[in-house]
Amino acid sequence: MHDTSILAGKHIILGITGGIAAYKSASLVRLFVKAGAEVQVIMTPNARQFIAPVTMSTLSGKPVITEFFTANSGEWHSHVDLGLWADAMVIAPATASTIGKMAGGVADNMLVTTYLSAKCPVFVAPAMDLDMMAHPSTTRNIEYLRSYGNHIIEPAAGELASHLIGKGRMEEPENIVAVLADFFARASKRDLDGKHVMVTAGPTHEPIDPVRYIANSSSGKMGYALAEKAARRGARVTLISGPVNISTSVPGIDVIHVTTARDMLEAAIATFKTADIAIMAAAVADYRPEVYHDHKIKRESDSGLQEITLVKNPDIAASLGKAKHHGQKLIGFALETDNEQANALSKIHRKNLDAIVLNSLRQGECFGVDTNIVKVFDRDGNILLDSPLKAKSDLADDILDVISSI
Repeated sequence: MHDTSILAGKHIILGITGGIAAYKSASLVRLFVKAGAEVQVIMTPNARQFIAPVTMSTLSGKPVITEFFTANSGEWHSHVDLGLWADAMVIAPATASTIGKMAGGVADNMLVTTYLSAKCPVFVAPAMDLDMMAHPSTTRNIEYLRSYGNHIIEPAAGELASHLIGKGRMEEPENIVAVLADFFARASKRDLDGKHVMVTAGPTHEPIDPVRYIANSSSGKMGYALAEKAARRGARVTLISGPVNISTSVPGIDVIHVTTARDMLEAAIATFKTADIAIMAAAVADYRPEVYHDHKIKRESDSGLQEITLVKNPDIAASLGKAKHHGQKLIGFALETDNEQANALSKIHRKNLDAIVLNSLRQGECFGVDTNIVKVFDRDGNILLDSPLKAKSDLADDILDVISSI
C-alpha cells in the first residue's frame, strides 16, 4: 500500500482522451482528490463521447476544460498558465491518436496544446486495442515520448473492449496514483546530500587510424540517467563520459569527456580518490588495436585493415577495486548473453565490487533504447533488484535506492 499523502496540495492536470477506458478516469480523479491533490481535467472533444464532463467536474470540483475558449462567454483558457500551474500532468487514457499528436507536436486541441506548454513531469497511460498498441507507428511514438522525458505508465495485458486478449488495458487508477506518489517521494529524497558520486557512461572509441575505431553500441543513456538522478538526490556528481550524442544540463554534475579506455581509466583513478560511490555504467572496449596508423589506411593497401592485432585494455573497475578504501562503494555493470548470473557474480569478486547491475541482451533491451531490464546482485549473490521493463530514468532511481541501502 503506497502512502499517497505526498500528493496533498499538488496541482495535477488530468488529460482524458476518446477511448473506452475513459470510464476509469472518474476513479482516478476521485483518488487524486482523496489524496489531497487539486485536479484540473482537460478532455479532448472525442472524450466527451465516453464520459460526461459534468461527471468529471463534480468529482474534481472544477469546471472541465474541453475547448480553447468557452463558447457562451468567450472566456479563453490559457494553456500557458495551466502548464505553469501544474506539478504533474497525467494523460489517462492516452489513445494512439493523442500519443501520435503529442509525439509530432500536432496542437489541434486543448489537451495537446497544454501538454506542449507543460513545464512539469508528464505521465502517459496508453489504452487501446492490442493491434494498435503493437503497431510500429504506436511503438515509435511512445519511444519518442520517452525520449522527450515523459513517463510512460505501461498498459496491462488482459481482455480488451474488443474482447481480444492482449496488451492495451489502461493501468488501474490505484496504480497510476501510486506511480505519481512514488515519483514525488523520490523527487523529495536527499539521501545523497554531501556525497561525491562518480559515474562512468557511454562507450569508448579505440582508434585504428584517423577515421576508424573499435567501439560498441552503448548510447550512454543509463549512465547519464544515474548521474542526473544522483544529482537531484543531493550528490555532487562527476560524470566521466565516453563519446555520446546526449548531454545533461542538471546542476551539480561535472562532466569529464574522454575517448579511449585509457583516457577513462586516468580520469576515473583521479576522481575515485575523493568519491564516496562509483558507478561503472560505461561499456568500455575490452580491446584496442596494438598499432595506431596515423594516416587513413586505403582499401587498396596490401597491409593494414586486413589484419588487426588487438591488445587488452585496462580493466577500470578492477583497478578501482584494488584502490578502494573503507567506506567507498563500487558498483559495476555486466552485459552478458549466457550464464548471466554466474558471470556477473564472478565479476563482483574478481573486481572487488559491492554490487553489480546485470543487463541481458537476450531480453531485447539495453543498447540505444530508453528502456532496460536489469537485476542487481550483492557480493553474496542475493538479488537486490529484479526489475521489469522500465524507462532507464526510472531504473536509475531504483538502482540508487539499492546503492543507498547497501
